[in-house]
Amino acid sequence: MPATASGGARPEEAAAATSVSSSAASCMGTRPEELTARLAGSGPALGAGCGGSGAGAGGEAAEHERVRALREIKNQIIGNRTKKLLYLRLGAVPAVVAALAEPGASPAALVQAAAAAGSFACGVEDGARAVLAAGAVGHLIGLLAHPDEKVVDASARALRMIYQSKLAPKFDVNSGKNMDFVLSLLNSENENVTELAATIISHSCENSAEQLSLCSAGVPQKLVSLFGGSMNLRDACLDSVTAVIRNNSEVAKRFASMDHGKGFRSVIGLIHDRSPRTRLLACLCLIALGHASPCHFQDKQIKTKLIMVLLELMEEPGHVGDEAPLALTTLIKESLELQKQALTTNAVEKLSSHLLANSLETKRAVTILLALSELCSELEESRSQLMSAKVSTLILEALKHDWADIRVAACSCLKNICRSPKVLSGGGLSCDTVIGSLIQLLYDSSASVQVAALGAICNIAINLTPRKSILLHSGVVSQLVHLSKSMDPTLRLKSVWALRNIMFNLQSPKDKDFIVKELTLSTLSSLICDSEHFVQERTLALVRNLIDGYVESANYVIGEDGIVVDAIARQLNNASAPGVCIQGMLVLANIAAANEMTKKVVMNALLPHRTDSIKPSFVVKFLQSKDNQLRLATLWCLLNLIYPKCEASSGRVIGLQNAGVIQQVKSMINDPCLDCKLRVRMVLEHCVDNADDCFM
Repeated sequence: MPATASGGARPEEAAAATSVSSSAASCMGTRPEELTARLAGSGPALGAGCGGSGAGAGGEAAEHERVRALREIKNQIIGNRTKKLLYLRLGAVPAVVAALAEPGASPAALVQAAAAAGSFACGVEDGARAVLAAGAVGHLIGLLAHPDEKVVDASARALRMIYQSKLAPKFDVNSGKNMDFVLSLLNSENENVTELAATIISHSCENSAEQLSLCSAGVPQKLVSLFGGSMNLRDACLDSVTAVIRNNSEVAKRFASMDHGKGFRSVIGLIHDRSPRTRLLACLCLIALGHASPCHFQDKQIKTKLIMVLLELMEEPGHVGDEAPLALTTLIKESLELQKQALTTNAVEKLSSHLLANSLETKRAVTILLALSELCSELEESRSQLMSAKVSTLILEALKHDWADIRVAACSCLKNICRSPKVLSGGGLSCDTVIGSLIQLLYDSSASVQVAALGAICNIAINLTPRKSILLHSGVVSQLVHLSKSMDPTLRLKSVWALRNIMFNLQSPKDKDFIVKELTLSTLSSLICDSEHFVQERTLALVRNLIDGYVESANYVIGEDGIVVDAIARQLNNASAPGVCIQGMLVLANIAAANEMTKKVVMNALLPHRTDSIKPSFVVKFLQSKDNQLRLATLWCLLNLIYPKCEASSGRVIGLQNAGVIQQVKSMINDPCLDCKLRVRMVLEHCVDNADDCFM
């Protein structure tokens, strides 16, 4: 199994295989079916056909043949996925694990059984599942105390392979017994056992409480002290340190200051190690430390060195080279400073050159595209460099690739490239070609590809304002409407988001008519009442863009007996998430700004006629909110309802006063938010104008 930089995984280790003589081979067949049957028979049955002499000799011969059977199975399955699956179908795993539990089993049998069990669990999920189901972990842990050192080594290696699987059981280190066990392994003089301890920590450390427990027990110090061991032990310890500090600011601070910074300096030193895998793991450890405790990771030289090391590691063969661009992505994610530093090291040029020089058929192409995507997320210069690097054609090819991960990565890259209006208008990309390819991906069988394509379409729509007709005539609207009805909430969110961006600054009534006809007010009202609040919020933002632009736009949402406004009122009455309430009030404020008829519709939504006069209007509750934006949106809505001065506005003032709304506004005269304070004064001034001081 290839080594994984994130988990400290290692390839299977083949134990030295002794040759089987021709007479032994004829005595014991090496076909998987025969080996499985003989092993399952156990004990003397293994040697029954070999002509052993005497009862004692027969038992000894049987044990000898069992060792041969275990060794042969082990040798056949190491590095051979097909053979592993065949033996799994034949049910060999329980018989292999049973040998570990045999009280009188010889050290040779235990070594071979442990090696076979570990190999079954390595790289094949079904194998790991079968080994765990047979109870191998408990038996192997027991064998760590065996007097024979070879048995201990084999058991530790097997457990390490098992713990590379996500299916392996977690050790709750908050339990004193489990912590003592892990510490005993970590303090062992056997490197295989200490490496196992580091692997268990990496696998089991999942929450901040466990991280703090391990830190308080001195685990990070012990792991750092083991950096001087073998390369495999050092790598396992690096991975374990990363797991202990990841996303935990308290543990990261303790580690950075541990022994006057000795541990921190030790990790920095390892980014210069001769081993590429060690350098990658050291980089990942420093990245985790920097994210958890930025104040301990401010040295610009170290950051620049990290970027340069990761770019160099991209040239390495195998998994290290595949993971290096992904580590770079993690390092620079959402950091403008680090993206600028990466730009100064020619990161875009190096990544682009590597992408152009190699096949799209590799995982490395995926991770490079993702790294380029992150580099282009903020910096216009990065986008320009990427386009000048003639990568655009390759990205368009990647959109049509058979591998879904490549299509997702290409969409991600396009999404950030298309944040730039210059790229869309400068001829670096053909809008027609890009849009056509992305629309095809909206029909993709992979939901992750559809989501990624929607992200790119969102950015194209917002930055293609003068040329929205390209999108409107592309057929994208009907598919977006279709996806807005998906069972997948992320697809619903992204499709509504794309529709909202297409609607942004859309001035032509004809274009808005087209979208509303495709979408329908019924679908719009259903999306406003979606089960997910983030879909509700984005739908209301779509409605805001729909009614923006000219007065008559408000008529779109008061048609069909006002089902859209009714849906908004229901959501506001149900006290949804703050973002939904803010967007809902802004929509009502925009509707109220249109004309007398729309003001009446909004007034009925805010203060419906009902027998339950005890329950206060949600407007009062919103004005009492601690959210500045919600109070401000509500005040804007009230202001638009009572302006300009007229008889109908005076009636609305009286209605708001009777509902306790005006009284609440009066109490906000010294609102801590200056914008709110200004709108409060404006509302009260217009109330005076309309009602001749009748309530003041």
